[in-house]
Amino acid sequence: MEFVIIGGDAAGMSAASRAKRNQPELSVTVFEKTRDVSYSACGMPYNVADPNRPMDDLVVRRADVFRKKQGINLHTGHCVERIDPVHRQVLGTDMDGNRFQKAYDKLLIATGASAIVPDVEGKELPGVLVLKSLEDGRKLKDWIAGAPVKKAVIVGMGYVALEMAEALHAREIRVEMIKPRPVFLPWMPPDLVSVVREEVENHGVRLHPGKRVERIESAEKGLRLVTSDGVLIADMILIAVGVSPNSQVAAEAGLELGPQGAIAVDKYLKTSNPDIFAAGDCADAFHIVTGKKAYIPLALRANRAGWAVADTVCGNETALPGIAGTAVFKVFDLEVARTGLSAKEAEAAGFQPVTTTIQSRSRAHAHPGASTLWVHMVGDKASGRLLGVQMVGKEGAAHRIDAPAVALHAQMTVAEFYQCDLAYAPPFSPVWDPMLTAANQLLKEMT
Repeated sequence: MEFVIIGGDAAGMSAASRAKRNQPELSVTVFEKTRDVSYSACGMPYNVADPNRPMDDLVVRRADVFRKKQGINLHTGHCVERIDPVHRQVLGTDMDGNRFQKAYDKLLIATGASAIVPDVEGKELPGVLVLKSLEDGRKLKDWIAGAPVKKAVIVGMGYVALEMAEALHAREIRVEMIKPRPVFLPWMPPDLVSVVREEVENHGVRLHPGKRVERIESAEKGLRLVTSDGVLIADMILIAVGVSPNSQVAAEAGLELGPQGAIAVDKYLKTSNPDIFAAGDCADAFHIVTGKKAYIPLALRANRAGWAVADTVCGNETALPGIAGTAVFKVFDLEVARTGLSAKEAEAAGFQPVTTTIQSRSRAHAHPGASTLWVHMVGDKASGRLLGVQMVGKEGAAHRIDAPAVALHAQMTVAEFYQCDLAYAPPFSPVWDPMLTAANQLLKEMT
């Protein structure tokens, strides 16, 4: 059997490696359009913060290891341009312009996602950068080293944008951030938003929410970003407004698409064609709270989905129950975490959301080093189910979020979650963990 994979990062190489472990005799071929495979994209902002650390440190496993030690037919610099489902083959061009084609029995599309770049004049100017691929990271670090960069403007205020604000600040680069929507972090309640915003601004980052980017121009020294409310001058502009799934090759092959244009898959990662799978940032998923399709591209899901596809291809059909959208990011001295639905998302999904927000402590009150931990919890008044949690704090948020994430997968009620036996010791938590305190307050609101 010929198992062919398009895309050589998280989902693609996870699938290729597991398939060869499952069946060493299986023919596995991977086509990757860039020169890079199997790298930690999530580590790029932290790599940028260190001028002495090469970007290639983020490579988890080099291409030759896959080829020589695992027997995977890995072709880098090969871009698949078309899928022919009728004749079961992929066709494309390599970096030298040579055409290639390959027949498959089972095909995995793991083409990932691309950075969204707004269609504004000047987006192609030198110094206007994105950060999605490893090559993007190399270009960004080279620009900082060679310009030199004293001031940067970041277009966007999401996870990567905020991580990059911290990274550039660590390089002693002044940072301003701009976005067209007026709310800083729209998925968080205002009291938690104010905590994060204060942290960012206290580190000298200027925020310009509610300002539209109209065009980018070359300036005598650097770049001019013309907005709906004035002009920002910078040596570098980083566009970080999100990503979109690389689903074009699937759409052109007649495969069905889901939310935000991601490739639609079932719980076995099968597309609308039974011989073609899709996994990673190019594919959608079922949300375990709503039961509906969602597009939330995250690293763990990509790796797990790659494994599941490989198992199914090798004869052990494996389904994935879905995602909760669990995520965490660091911004300066804060940990910001979330899982499940916000109140607005819950209402849109047809629930009757009830919320509570508490301030607690990361450690027992008499233990040195304790800091404030804010917890926002969402439940459904009709069913009593726990729907989502968001947390902000200088410590204790990043790993605490895993408890409600597990509760969401188990479809626990708020009352059931409140009865969970969570660990206690003064260096780590009050006797009543902030999760339990929030659940208790939410129960009062729900009655």
